[in-house]
Amino acid sequence: MHQYYNNYENDPDVFLARSLEMETFIESVVAICDSVKAKKHSKKTINLSFDEWNVWFHSHGQDKKVEPWGVAPSLLEDVYTFEDALLVGCLLIALVKHCDRVKMACLAQLVNVIAPIMTENGGTAWAQTIFYPFMHVSNYGRGTALKPILECETYENKISDKVPYVETVAVHNEEKKEVVVFAVNRSADQTIDFSIDLSEFRNAKLVEHTEMIHSDLKATNTSSNPKNVVPSTTGTTNIDGITAIATLKPYSWNVIRFAL
Repeated sequence: MHQYYNNYENDPDVFLARSLEMETFIESVVAICDSVKAKKHSKKTINLSFDEWNVWFHSHGQDKKVEPWGVAPSLLEDVYTFEDALLVGCLLIALVKHCDRVKMACLAQLVNVIAPIMTENGGTAWAQTIFYPFMHVSNYGRGTALKPILECETYENKISDKVPYVETVAVHNEEKKEVVVFAVNRSADQTIDFSIDLSEFRNAKLVEHTEMIHSDLKATNTSSNPKNVVPSTTGTTNIDGITAIATLKPYSWNVIRFAL
């Protein structure tokens, strides 16, 4: 399976809901596999590989300007925005939520070509906006995924009649004695008090709340300004008994870590 996600309409409400398309796609393929399993009375459960996925659209017009037969031309070098990073966060959450059946999920490329890492010939290297959610889930999304039971307000668009303003999943790393919550706030203007039930982890202590926010959805990182859009440990989460209350700022990617 592979999918790329575009934003031709330039509508954040639609764009940030496109992770629901990934979920529908995964669930549809799983249903087909299970239907065939039942029809054949088979013992085999087919797991999935989501072999290529990413955001891809910015470079299309730029590539048309490249002269033919050049030596190592810059092709498909998308410049990713903060908005793209939010969607990549949602896509990563969707993959973790379905990790019971999706056993491999490869980002399409890693360096220069529609990639989270950029380099210049003989020059510098820097991380694009989408690098950071990918790094966070790679580092902290290891262990047992906990199925989210989410209650929040929703909105309607052409992707879905009920797009949740919060997209989230948690991972329990028993070896490291840690629980990590990943969350995206899709709202443009609403700060959300996000309640996390810690009743199964009564001794949990907050390690840090990392957030990635920016006032401009179209903000990018470049070779001259590589730290324009980066995460920081400025997020606010307070624990009261068996409940943690995290403040999810508008249009934000959040990583909330608890030690057990």
